[in-house]
Amino acid sequence: MNTRIKIDQVEPAAYKVLYNFSKYVKTSRLTPIHQELIKIRASQINGCAFCIDMHTRDARAAGETEQRIYALNAWRDTSYFTPEERAILALTEEVTLIGHHVSDATYQEAARLFDEVYLAQIIMTIVLINCWNRVAITTGMQPA
Repeated sequence: MNTRIKIDQVEPAAYKVLYNFSKYVKTSRLTPIHQELIKIRASQINGCAFCIDMHTRDARAAGETEQRIYALNAWRDTSYFTPEERAILALTEEVTLIGHHVSDATYQEAARLFDEVYLAQIIMTIVLINCWNRVAITTGMQPA
């Protein structure tokens, strides 16, 4: 697939808003591993090859293991992830697949494990990667 429109060049002001949103997330309290788990899992669900490639590399650089990266799409069937990570992954899936809504059980489990600021930052990170996935997929961005 060829890259389509280059939004950063055609609509730089809008692209800058999304880029600044990314800078905010990067400086949030979320651990780098939590950020990358969110970004990889949402990108897997959305089928964004560009973002999967980028965020698996970023996760490795942050210290994530190959085993956990490979098992991420089957996280429920492993013991590799902490209760906190499992809550993050469940919330990531339900926000990404928002047509089914976020269940009270998923939200309440995340709210039990995280303070309000951390939970808000988790939600905003999920929203952000879903935005980037949609930009990358729609414009035909390809891994390097």
